[in-house]
Amino acid sequence: MELNTKNKKRSLFAFISLVFLFLLSFNGASIFSVNIPSLDRTAQSPPKLGRHSRNLISVSSSSPSSPLMHAVKEETPSEISIPHLTLQANSEETEVTGTGDPINFVSVPFFKHPVQQRREKMAIGKQENLNPHVIPNTHLPHSRKSHSFTIESEDSSSTRNKKLLKMLTAFGSSRGRRGIDFPARVKEFFMKKNDGGSCKVRFFMTWIAPVNAFNERTFHSIESIFKTNPNGCLLIVSNSLDSIKGNRILKPFSGKGFRVTAISPDFDYLFKSTMAESWFSKLIRGHVHSGDVPLGQNISNLLRLCLLYKYGGVYLDTDVIVLKSFSKLKNSIGAQTVDQNSKNWSRLNNAVMVFDKMHPLLYKFIEEFALTFNGNKWGHNGPYLVSRVVSRLHGRPGYNFTILPPMAFYPVNWDKVRILFREGKNETDARFLRGKLEQIRDQSYTVHLWNKQSRGLRMEDGSILKKILSDHCVFCNSSASDYIVSTMG
Repeated sequence: MELNTKNKKRSLFAFISLVFLFLLSFNGASIFSVNIPSLDRTAQSPPKLGRHSRNLISVSSSSPSSPLMHAVKEETPSEISIPHLTLQANSEETEVTGTGDPINFVSVPFFKHPVQQRREKMAIGKQENLNPHVIPNTHLPHSRKSHSFTIESEDSSSTRNKKLLKMLTAFGSSRGRRGIDFPARVKEFFMKKNDGGSCKVRFFMTWIAPVNAFNERTFHSIESIFKTNPNGCLLIVSNSLDSIKGNRILKPFSGKGFRVTAISPDFDYLFKSTMAESWFSKLIRGHVHSGDVPLGQNISNLLRLCLLYKYGGVYLDTDVIVLKSFSKLKNSIGAQTVDQNSKNWSRLNNAVMVFDKMHPLLYKFIEEFALTFNGNKWGHNGPYLVSRVVSRLHGRPGYNFTILPPMAFYPVNWDKVRILFREGKNETDARFLRGKLEQIRDQSYTVHLWNKQSRGLRMEDGSILKKILSDHCVFCNSSASDYIVSTMG
């Protein structure tokens, strides 16, 4: 009896042991786990997403970059350099509907473009113990219903844009430079006569970029202006080119008697008595979110409108080649694309504009910029802006202007720009390129090179562009790079 009792106790003990071992194996990971702290004490947990968030984007850091950026054209969706983020976006401008005469307006969607940001250096202090090889990841909400980015990192792109704002404000008033203010310098430049008399056509460009970024395409663009409009004047509104180095770059043109100069902008004067004045004041005070699109690009969009409104003339992007005289053009803007079914324009562009001083359409452009500014959507404050306004006002009394067909200013769209740079692959292809060249020579005032899409393309010897540049050169026996290197050295 006693032996049977002992056996029962042993069986019960064995059963309890088995249960205990099972529980240990099931929960062992949590019972015996050790929490090893991360070397990166700054990594943040993902923020809680809003109700309408769609997905997450991983953000990696890299080296800091200069707050100064290139404000080159970009009437096409483009690669935008923004410090410390790597995002992939597919924004789409909503369809524009007019309230005036019926116009068939077809919205052209954006294509995907990378937005690159670099994280600025972290402050010293708590970050001293960071392992330099550990790169923290921060998760951000992607697109919301507005199709614009909402950036929620402490070192967001707004920091970069604030640095540019500080710099722009510093030279926003050019009083004191050479002891003469902006309007006086501009008046002196336009009124001064040379052997060819006064300016027949006033050309304007903007250059919000370092002087060292001045390249061959810009040089060729200036060449083409004076080749086709020798009695014209070119004013480049730029802080960096209004310098000793900038004067050296432009000296070859002035040495040949052409009228060209660079003058630092005075935003207070240029924006005065327009809605740009209050918008810029709010921007400076931090009451306007500059967004993710480089601020320099949007400042250029506004600056060109105000320059034409104050002075009247022709605005050109720095990657536009001029083929004909502009002396007979008046109050004109060009269509970039046309709807194949209706044959009406589907998008306008602001890379080339011709307007009289204080033209009412320019005032409406400036008003639209101030009222609808969006720094997160590429083109919203540029090509799409002029398209929206014209779709509402075209045909209304008091707004006299002409919409020129794409062949006038944009004979080759950005998605086909490669044909300008290549030579014929065979006889059939060569015949097509010859026909396109003749069509451009006959019907076009300008050719837009769409910098962002073509900057990596090599100009081949038998290409359309090679022949156009040889026809519109001023320094035909030397390359543009030779002049640039010699003047900047």
